[in-house]
Amino acid sequence: MSDKDAVIATICKAFEQTEYPGDAFLLGSSEGCEPLEEVGPFRGRQDWQGIEPDFLDAHGGALCFFSEGGFRYFLPAYLVADLRGQLSRAEPLFHLTHGFSDITVQAPTKTRVFLLTSGKSTLVNPRRYGALTFCDSARYRLSVFTREEAAAIVAYLTYKRDHDPDSLGREPIDAALSGFWLARAQAAPPAEELRRHIREQEEYLAAIRADRG
Repeated sequence: MSDKDAVIATICKAFEQTEYPGDAFLLGSSEGCEPLEEVGPFRGRQDWQGIEPDFLDAHGGALCFFSEGGFRYFLPAYLVADLRGQLSRAEPLFHLTHGFSDITVQAPTKTRVFLLTSGKSTLVNPRRYGALTFCDSARYRLSVFTREEAAAIVAYLTYKRDHDPDSLGREPIDAALSGFWLARAQAAPPAEELRRHIREQEEYLAAIRADRG
């Protein structure tokens, strides 16, 4: 088994029991028509392993507009397709690394040169989100993954970093690994804890219904 095949197997194993969140809970944004156009076609697709790479590539924008549950469920399909070289437009790597490092570029005008920063310390939209930075936003969104799923993502990121011929993606990947993913793969709740919580909640609700007759 090649390194790539091993990473794909790790991803499939980690996400094999991840539950489909439901058609009503896939959309994470209702601003404008693009979110529904990108996410809507995923409704009813309850087997991420059976989704065609061309379909994923045609809806790469969905990674921006999924709910947390939708992002968690469909991400492995994008990761596997990316590892197999089947994506030309969709960029799952960006969505796992953006927000953990800063990029500063110079923007000259006639009167002065502005320094524009994007990434970790950049404020998302102060009028709307106050002091929220892109790092804060990324950590919140990516905290949806279990310990096993995060470990599979670490395997994906490590493979992408180590097999980047130009080393252009090394810095953001290393920043994401050290700033979030390595710790997440060690300390996130394991999948069994999520299943136990769901069982306990169902038992509690059943007991309440029984008490009410």
